[in-house]
Amino acid sequence: MPSEFDQTKRKLDEAASKIEQELRNVIRHLNDQVVPKMRTEGTQALRSVAQELQKLADRLDNSKKSASQQK
Repeated sequence: MPSEFDQTKRKLDEAASKIEQELRNVIRHLNDQVVPKMRTEGTQALRSVAQELQKLADRLDNSKKSASQQK
């Protein structure tokens, strides 16, 4: 007949095993679903920011040209 210590140890081992499996599931989900989506959306966001910076640079160039032509 297993002692109380043995039963407790077995339950803790089972719990640890379940936690490890759940962590593997979370990591798999992050790698399969979250990371690719973040990369895609991240590159789209960077492209959008780059376009806006290009527009700002163009406006700065145009305002410099306008100021120098008015002199």
